Amino acid sequence: MAQDDFDKLLDTMKRAGAALRDAEIPFALTGGLAVWARGGPRTEHDVDFLVKPEDAERAQEALVAQGLRGEQPAEEWLLKAWEGDRMIDLIFDPAGGPIDDGWFDRAEQMEVYAITLPVASLEDVLVTKLMALNEQDLDYAPVLEMARSVREQIDFDAVGERTAESPYARAFFTLLEGLNVSQK
Repeated sequence: MAQDDFDKLLDTMKRAGAALRDAEIPFALTGGLAVWARGGPRTEHDVDFLVKPEDAERAQEALVAQGLRGEQPAEEWLLKAWEGDRMIDLIFDPAGGPIDDGWFDRAEQMEVYAITLPVASLEDVLVTKLMALNEQDLDYAPVLEMARSVREQIDFDAVGERTAESPYARAFFTLLEGLNVSQK
Protein backbone atom coordinates (compact mmCIF):
# COMPACT_ATOMS: atom_id res chain seq x y z
CA MET A 1 0.00 0.00 0.00
CA ALA A 2 1.39 3.39 -0.98
CA GLN A 3 1.93 5.93 1.81
CA ASP A 4 -0.81 8.17 0.35
CA ASP A 5 -3.28 5.27 0.50
CA PHE A 6 -2.27 4.47 4.07
CA ASP A 7 -2.67 8.14 5.04
CA LYS A 8 -6.17 8.11 3.49
CA LEU A 9 -7.01 5.00 5.52
CA LEU A 10 -5.83 6.78 8.67
CA ASP A 11 -7.91 9.85 7.77
CA THR A 12 -10.95 7.58 7.42
CA MET A 13 -10.16 6.06 10.83
CA LYS A 14 -9.98 9.54 12.37
CA ARG A 15 -13.29 10.70 10.85
CA ALA A 16 -15.09 7.50 11.79
CA GLY A 17 -13.62 7.43 15.30
CA ALA A 18 -14.61 11.05 15.87
CA ALA A 19 -18.14 10.33 14.61
CA LEU A 20 -18.55 7.38 16.98
CA ARG A 21 -17.08 9.38 19.87
CA ASP A 22 -19.35 12.37 19.18
CA ALA A 23 -22.40 10.05 18.99
CA GLU A 24 -21.36 8.69 22.41
CA ILE A 25 -21.20 5.13 21.14
CA PRO A 26 -18.76 2.89 23.04
CA PHE A 27 -16.17 1.57 20.58
CA ALA A 28 -12.56 0.49 20.27
CA LEU A 29 -10.16 0.46 17.34
CA THR A 30 -9.13 -3.13 16.62
CA GLY A 31 -7.50 -5.24 13.92
CA GLY A 32 -4.41 -4.20 12.04
CA LEU A 33 -4.62 -0.54 12.98
CA ALA A 34 -4.74 -1.41 16.70
CA VAL A 35 -1.53 -3.39 16.21
CA TRP A 36 0.02 -0.62 14.10
CA ALA A 37 -0.79 1.91 16.85
CA ARG A 38 1.47 -0.15 19.15
CA GLY A 39 4.37 -0.40 16.72
CA GLY A 40 3.25 -3.25 14.48
CA PRO A 41 3.21 -3.32 10.67
CA ARG A 42 1.01 -1.09 8.55
CA THR A 43 -2.29 -2.62 7.55
CA GLU A 44 -3.49 -2.57 3.98
CA HIS A 45 -7.04 -3.69 4.52
CA ASP A 46 -9.58 -1.63 6.37
CA VAL A 47 -10.52 0.12 9.58
CA ASP A 48 -11.98 -2.16 12.25
CA PHE A 49 -13.98 -0.98 15.25
CA LEU A 50 -15.51 -3.07 18.01
CA VAL A 51 -19.03 -2.05 19.06
CA LYS A 52 -21.65 -3.74 21.19
CA PRO A 53 -24.38 -5.64 19.32
CA GLU A 54 -27.03 -3.25 20.60
CA ASP A 55 -25.01 -0.26 19.32
CA ALA A 56 -24.05 -1.58 15.87
CA GLU A 57 -26.90 -0.04 13.87
CA ARG A 58 -26.59 3.28 15.68
CA ALA A 59 -22.83 3.25 14.99
CA GLN A 60 -23.46 2.67 11.30
CA GLU A 61 -26.07 5.47 11.28
CA ALA A 62 -23.52 7.84 12.89
CA LEU A 63 -21.07 7.09 10.07
CA VAL A 64 -23.74 7.46 7.38
CA ALA A 65 -24.67 10.83 8.91
CA GLN A 66 -21.05 11.88 8.22
CA GLY A 67 -21.41 11.04 4.54
CA LEU A 68 -20.18 7.45 4.52
CA ARG A 69 -22.11 4.74 2.69
CA GLY A 70 -23.56 1.98 4.88
CA GLU A 71 -23.68 -1.67 3.88
CA GLN A 72 -25.46 -4.69 5.35
CA PRO A 73 -23.10 -7.59 4.49
CA ALA A 74 -24.10 -11.24 4.36
CA GLU A 75 -22.03 -11.91 7.48
CA GLU A 76 -24.16 -11.61 10.61
CA TRP A 77 -21.39 -10.48 12.96
CA LEU A 78 -20.61 -7.02 11.56
CA LEU A 79 -21.90 -4.01 9.67
CA LYS A 80 -19.89 -1.99 7.16
CA ALA A 81 -19.46 1.60 6.09
CA TRP A 82 -17.47 2.95 3.17
CA GLU A 83 -15.65 6.20 2.55
CA GLY A 84 -14.84 5.98 -1.13
CA ASP A 85 -12.95 2.70 -1.51
CA ARG A 86 -11.96 2.55 2.18
CA MET A 87 -13.97 0.10 4.25
CA ILE A 88 -14.88 0.33 7.92
CA ASP A 89 -16.00 -2.81 9.74
CA LEU A 90 -18.22 -2.38 12.79
CA ILE A 91 -17.63 -5.72 14.51
CA PHE A 92 -20.10 -6.71 17.20
CA ASP A 93 -20.03 -10.51 17.38
CA PRO A 94 -16.59 -11.85 16.37
CA ALA A 95 -15.61 -15.48 16.65
CA GLY A 96 -14.20 -14.73 20.13
CA GLY A 97 -17.67 -13.89 21.43
CA PRO A 98 -20.01 -10.89 21.36
CA ILE A 99 -18.61 -7.51 22.32
CA ASP A 100 -19.47 -6.41 25.85
CA ASP A 101 -18.11 -3.93 28.39
CA GLY A 102 -15.14 -6.21 29.15
CA TRP A 103 -13.69 -5.55 25.70
CA PHE A 104 -13.82 -1.80 26.34
CA ASP A 105 -12.43 -2.19 29.86
CA ARG A 106 -9.36 -3.89 28.37
CA ALA A 107 -8.94 -1.20 25.69
CA GLU A 108 -6.42 1.59 26.21
CA GLN A 109 -6.88 5.25 25.36
CA MET A 110 -4.11 6.05 22.88
CA GLU A 111 -3.21 8.83 20.51
CA VAL A 112 -3.41 7.37 17.03
CA TYR A 113 -2.61 9.66 14.11
CA ALA A 114 -3.37 12.77 16.20
CA ILE A 115 -6.69 11.56 17.65
CA THR A 116 -7.20 9.89 21.01
CA LEU A 117 -9.15 6.66 20.63
CA PRO A 118 -9.81 3.57 22.71
CA VAL A 119 -7.61 0.86 21.19
CA ALA A 120 -8.42 -2.82 21.75
CA SER A 121 -5.92 -4.85 23.73
CA LEU A 122 -3.49 -6.88 21.67
CA GLU A 123 -4.81 -9.99 23.40
CA ASP A 124 -8.34 -9.20 22.19
CA VAL A 125 -7.07 -8.59 18.66
CA LEU A 126 -5.26 -11.94 18.63
CA VAL A 127 -8.21 -13.81 20.16
CA THR A 128 -10.56 -12.56 17.43
CA LYS A 129 -8.06 -13.43 14.70
CA LEU A 130 -7.28 -16.88 16.09
CA MET A 131 -10.90 -17.83 16.78
CA ALA A 132 -11.80 -16.93 13.18
CA LEU A 133 -9.36 -19.50 11.73
CA ASN A 134 -11.06 -22.55 10.23
CA GLU A 135 -10.65 -25.12 7.46
CA GLN A 136 -11.70 -22.64 4.78
CA ASP A 137 -9.60 -19.73 6.10
CA LEU A 138 -6.37 -21.03 7.57
CA ASP A 139 -3.90 -18.26 6.77
CA TYR A 140 -1.50 -17.89 9.68
CA ALA A 141 0.70 -15.29 7.95
CA PRO A 142 -1.15 -12.13 9.08
CA VAL A 143 -1.56 -13.24 12.69
CA LEU A 144 2.06 -14.47 12.85
CA GLU A 145 3.32 -11.14 11.50
CA MET A 146 1.19 -9.35 14.07
CA ALA A 147 2.37 -11.50 16.98
CA ARG A 148 6.03 -11.32 16.00
CA SER A 149 6.02 -7.55 15.59
CA VAL A 150 4.59 -6.74 19.04
CA ARG A 151 5.44 -9.94 20.95
CA GLU A 152 6.88 -8.16 23.98
CA GLN A 153 3.51 -6.50 24.58
CA ILE A 154 1.33 -9.63 24.42
CA ASP A 155 0.24 -11.84 27.30
CA PHE A 156 0.40 -15.09 25.33
CA ASP A 157 -0.81 -17.13 28.31
CA ALA A 158 -4.05 -15.10 28.41
CA VAL A 159 -4.54 -15.52 24.67
CA GLY A 160 -3.88 -19.26 24.96
CA GLU A 161 -6.45 -19.64 27.73
CA ARG A 162 -9.11 -17.76 25.77
CA THR A 163 -8.49 -19.74 22.57
CA ALA A 164 -7.85 -23.20 24.09
CA GLU A 165 -10.92 -24.73 22.43
CA SER A 166 -9.58 -24.00 18.93
CA PRO A 167 -7.24 -26.58 17.37
CA TYR A 168 -6.11 -23.86 14.94
CA ALA A 169 -5.11 -21.59 17.81
CA ARG A 170 -3.20 -24.46 19.43
CA ALA A 171 -1.35 -24.98 16.14
CA PHE A 172 -0.58 -21.24 16.09
CA PHE A 173 1.08 -21.53 19.50
CA THR A 174 3.14 -24.47 18.25
CA LEU A 175 4.33 -22.26 15.38
CA LEU A 176 5.18 -19.44 17.81
CA GLU A 177 7.22 -21.76 19.97
CA GLY A 178 9.01 -23.23 16.96
CA LEU A 179 9.87 -19.74 15.76
CA ASN A 180 11.03 -18.68 19.24
CA VAL A 181 8.40 -15.96 19.37
CA SER A 182 6.69 -17.24 22.51
CA GLN A 183 7.62 -19.51 25.36
CA LYS A 184 3.96 -20.22 26.22
